[in-house]
Amino acid sequence: MFTVVQNGEIRQFIQPDTSFTIGERQFSARFIRNATEAERKAVGVYEIVYGPRDDERFFWVTGPTYRINEVNQTVEATFTSTPKQLEDKTETPEGATEPTTTKGLKSQWVAQTKAAAGSALAQTDWMVIRKAERGVDIPADVAAERAKIVADCATKEAAILAATTVQQLMDVVAPVNIGMPE
Repeated sequence: MFTVVQNGEIRQFIQPDTSFTIGERQFSARFIRNATEAERKAVGVYEIVYGPRDDERFFWVTGPTYRINEVNQTVEATFTSTPKQLEDKTETPEGATEPTTTKGLKSQWVAQTKAAAGSALAQTDWMVIRKAERGVDIPADVAAERAKIVADCATKEAAILAATTVQQLMDVVAPVNIGMPE
């Protein structure tokens, strides 16, 4: 994406392949794509350079905020991030009689981890039912794989609950791959 910068201010945002006007001068939809960087900058068209953006699964992200960099003749777009809460929070809103609980990241990721394990186990649940109903043995490799899925889930859940920072949690849960090939 690009901007038109005049007198130290951003005047408009421009998408590639869109025609635009600066003052009295009309530019075709192909200008951004076909012009050189020097030609764009000469008329005040600066590229937007986006800074890093935190993962919205773990952070509340706002922005972007734009700042003109006259030295590079670019516009820098930055984002502000606030970590989401790790722990569940129970409150009784004013005027309410019952408390409400907002699930924190840990609870959300434990639930996702259990769901992933459940999904992986579901593929062979019919063998467990067959064993219970008719006494047909579960193949050893299937039983071992099911035990591994359950153990991996328990290990991942313990690591999630032990996390004390959002970064630690991110390190534990990325990727959630219980019982699934990497």
